[in-house]
Amino acid sequence: MTTEPDLDPNDFGFPEPATDQSFENALSKARDGVRLSVDDATELLATGTDVDGIDPVRKEAVLELADRRRAEEVGDEVTFVANLNNNVTTACNTGCLFCNFKDSAHAFEAESDVEHAGFTKTPAESRAVVEDALGMGIYEVCSVSGLHPAFALNDEHHEVLAAHDDPASDVNYKPPEAYATDPGTYLEQMAAMSVGGVHLHSMTPEEAYHAKRGTDWSYESVYRELADAGLDSAPGTAAEILVDEVRDVICPGKIRTDDWVAAMEGAAAAGLDVTSTMMYGHVETVEHRAEHLKVIRDLQERTGGITEFVPLSFIHGNTPLYRQGVVDSGPSRDEDELVVAVARLFLDNVEHVQASWVKSGDEHGLKLLNCGADDFMGTILSEEITKRAGGEYGEYRSFDDYVEMITAIGRTPVERSTDYRTRRRIDPDDGPHGPTLGPRADGSPMLPNGTGAGDGDPASADD
Repeated sequence: MTTEPDLDPNDFGFPEPATDQSFENALSKARDGVRLSVDDATELLATGTDVDGIDPVRKEAVLELADRRRAEEVGDEVTFVANLNNNVTTACNTGCLFCNFKDSAHAFEAESDVEHAGFTKTPAESRAVVEDALGMGIYEVCSVSGLHPAFALNDEHHEVLAAHDDPASDVNYKPPEAYATDPGTYLEQMAAMSVGGVHLHSMTPEEAYHAKRGTDWSYESVYRELADAGLDSAPGTAAEILVDEVRDVICPGKIRTDDWVAAMEGAAAAGLDVTSTMMYGHVETVEHRAEHLKVIRDLQERTGGITEFVPLSFIHGNTPLYRQGVVDSGPSRDEDELVVAVARLFLDNVEHVQASWVKSGDEHGLKLLNCGADDFMGTILSEEITKRAGGEYGEYRSFDDYVEMITAIGRTPVERSTDYRTRRRIDPDDGPHGPTLGPRADGSPMLPNGTGAGDGDPASADD
């Protein structure tokens, strides 16, 4: 049973950020298109380490520059996808203190009488969820799950894990028969969700580590097997803040920064596109955020496989960090805007920056599109992780919603594929609007409680 460690919010030892740079010089470098340093990014994120709090005039200067850079690099299009979230299980023993998605894996055991609100889906149930959503026109399935102790890459992996003297303690493993529901193997889940020509976006670095734990297998070999089973791209989540002193506080049971990077390099080496993320606004400083951006930029220099950067604003409400009084809120809206803007200016080799209506809501999400972002997520259909952490902004946006919002800020709505290689500009006057890029899409509107382009309601990814 996972327990929450006691944390003293005054005892992290993180010094106030200070640099040898000035805000004015950093802004000038960004304006001239000079590659920014960590010190530059720190100054821009803080609107100057020489001031207390965020200076509104300096902030607007950063936002305007980032929005201009966005227009120069990617134009006025705002992209989005028709997608579904299908999280396989909430069972997890990792104990991250920013998360309320997981449920202790002990509660899922066949003999357990612990009540919980979590779920585990069999491969057949995952396939049914995807099949139903395909009828609505979706073409991307995003799947991010807890680290269920019975999850193994394949049958060989089960044998390797079971051979340990104390599998539960040594490698966080218990056999499937110990649980009320068998999640199957990772390969079985990939094959189940990869149906009908859908694009499967799954297997974070943390999940890839779980899929090779207790072995000497390389990340590249694991991702190649997953790709053979149907995986199309990998999400660069589980990143949180890619600075180990921060990870020691918020997710001490998770992989370290070097392992996260190694997993992403392995996915890229296996021929998969990857994304990158940063979950910010908890215990880290602006200097940590800048260091994180440098890790992402350096990774892209080596691989060229990152399609987008996704800033994830920390949702605090139901998390252990909040319950223990370590934090009393997430980031401010000013911080959200500066993270997007500085990401656009610093990540000169990552073309796309995403704004999140799930984290920020529609109004503030649209504001972020004027701070350097050019992508506005997807239709989602079901979202579990942010909702369980206390998110308030719903689980679904229709194509008509997207067209209305994007045109309201004078931008062009564009339906895109997951990898951004296929795009369709949408005529706002030619409604009603629906997806056309999906294997069963015919342009019909997506109806979360209706039939969309197919003949059945989508199965909830929360069941």
